Amino acid sequence: MSDTMPCPITHDRVTLDRRELVGLGAAVSAVGLLGTSPASAQNQNVIDAALQTLGDGKTFDSARMAEVAKFLATRPFVPLPNDLPDAFAKLPFEQYTAIRIKPESSIWYREGRGFAVEPLHRGFVYGNKVQIFVVEDGVIRRIGYDRNAFDFGKVPPPADDQDLGFSGFRVMADSGGGGSWEAAIFQGATFFRARARGQEYGVFARTLILKPADTRGEEVPFFRAFWIDRPTAGSGAMVINALLDSENVTGTARFTLRPGEMTITDLEVSLYPRAAIDHVGYGAMTGAFLFGPNDQAATPDVRAAVYEVKGLQIHNGRGEWIWRPVSNPSNLEISAFVDTNPAGFGLLQRDRDYAVFQDDRQRFDRRPSLWLEPLGEWGVGQVQLIEIPTDSELNDNIIAYWRPKDALAAGSEVSFASRLYWCWSPPERPAMAIVTGTRIGHAGSGRVMRFAVDYRAEAFADANLLRDAKATVTASPGKISRLQLWPYPERKILRATFDLDPGSDTASELRLVIENAGKPLGETWLYRWTG
Repeated sequence: MSDTMPCPITHDRVTLDRRELVGLGAAVSAVGLLGTSPASAQNQNVIDAALQTLGDGKTFDSARMAEVAKFLATRPFVPLPNDLPDAFAKLPFEQYTAIRIKPESSIWYREGRGFAVEPLHRGFVYGNKVQIFVVEDGVIRRIGYDRNAFDFGKVPPPADDQDLGFSGFRVMADSGGGGSWEAAIFQGATFFRARARGQEYGVFARTLILKPADTRGEEVPFFRAFWIDRPTAGSGAMVINALLDSENVTGTARFTLRPGEMTITDLEVSLYPRAAIDHVGYGAMTGAFLFGPNDQAATPDVRAAVYEVKGLQIHNGRGEWIWRPVSNPSNLEISAFVDTNPAGFGLLQRDRDYAVFQDDRQRFDRRPSLWLEPLGEWGVGQVQLIEIPTDSELNDNIIAYWRPKDALAAGSEVSFASRLYWCWSPPERPAMAIVTGTRIGHAGSGRVMRFAVDYRAEAFADANLLRDAKATVTASPGKISRLQLWPYPERKILRATFDLDPGSDTASELRLVIENAGKPLGETWLYRWTG
């Protein structure tokens, strides 16, 4: 792959080359002196000049990257150009995914570092052009576009003089002696996703989410550039720095990726708001739920269930474990779980049996659970869950994130950090029973609904423990009847069944707790029934 050396912006005696960020003001003045470009072009030149302080041949400095973000926050927002030719913007998904970089053109290919990076071509819905730099021995090297580095399959390649650029990159890992495998992808807005060895891709993470499901419309941040540290052989870790931007905020992100049987990503984010932002989300994650036992399909499907996310688990700041099954509602549903300093939350896939889905292509049983632990105190706020109606499994209609109580003030600096686990099951789990199943159906005529909730724990093999268990169910609004516990020690299962009569109401918030001698035996089960 060829490298492109960016030229420093010069005017008279002002040169933005190896100067510190304090020289940015001079560079901006130089751009302004040109006088012939429209304001948007001048602002784009300012961005280019700022990025050159972290460009080819420079020494990478995370403090300098933060200064670039702070500086850009004082300048007008410049959207990414929409310059992707139709021939690539209108590519069908199958043709786009067939465009792959040639293995020998991968970054650090066969260097024995445990990682290789494959830049991703622009096309399909991935129209944003991001700059990719690598940092080798502290020195920055820009990765330039070269069409000859790609195998385009059946797609006609671009002309020699076209620089279509990159939409992101994938990380290939070679850890544990099991051969090379694709461990993570950074592509689209501020999306990224990873997986453990042997898994299929599933839930996405978002570095930052702004105003999702907001009547004012969502604001979508994006990455302008990445700086990827060359991994040290045998370290098992890769560090990726990124500059993010949006209409009302700029920021930096630092990812430390450690692939393996459980792939771990440490994320550190600093934000510099251009304007006040009253709806911001940290630790956002998205996944798909089409139908399952608690939400039957409206149309026939040969599969038994279709979902990569079974539910939202929360370990709140009071030490309570909560399980909230997700659903595909008829209308947009937003749920909030108020908390202070949460211990963790995540969108989990708890079903690992092929028979649950009977899906030969998608293999939802191999999708990762994503568990997030805040690093440091996140203060007062709420875990917010958004469930969006969908008729397609291709739509990520389930969104969960932490929404801090306080707004971001213009001109401020706000930082947060988290650790994300892409796993078969989270590293931290209740010392009690977990909910393994939620089924809902009609209880006969009328609007009465019957619920069956299964709890499983190794301790439930003790019939005496199950014999003394008690359950409490509340509904708001609605009436609960026929509450009963069904112990199955041979299967280590305790099942709770009950009926809900919602009356004339179209929604009810349900809460189920199982106890023994006043102590919880399992997670607190929460559910929003809608009819």
